Amino acid sequence: MTMDQHAICRVTGFEILGDYTLSIRFDDGTVRTIDFEPVLYGEVFEPLKDPELFRQVKLVDYAGCLEWPTGADFDPETLHDWPEAEAEMLARRKALMNA
Repeated sequence: MTMDQHAICRVTGFEILGDYTLSIRFDDGTVRTIDFEPVLYGEVFEPLKDPELFRQVKLVDYAGCLEWPTGADFDPETLHDWPEAEAEMLARRKALMNA
């Protein structure tokens, strides 16, 4: 399944495991542990490098996603398919840094 064809899913819960690491539960039973530190760059996500701000993440029940007080959020499908999504984000970051 490519990033263009991902299944619709919702985040049902999460636990903060470390400064930038969350354990995230999905409505299909999947649990994903994600270290967000490598993708906290750019205007939207850079402020989340502040561990205190990162820990203010909340579950938005009606949308089934996670959101921070800054308005930063990640699409639930992106979180669900994190290994592929992270690789794509890191490749984009590298391309921007080399541009």
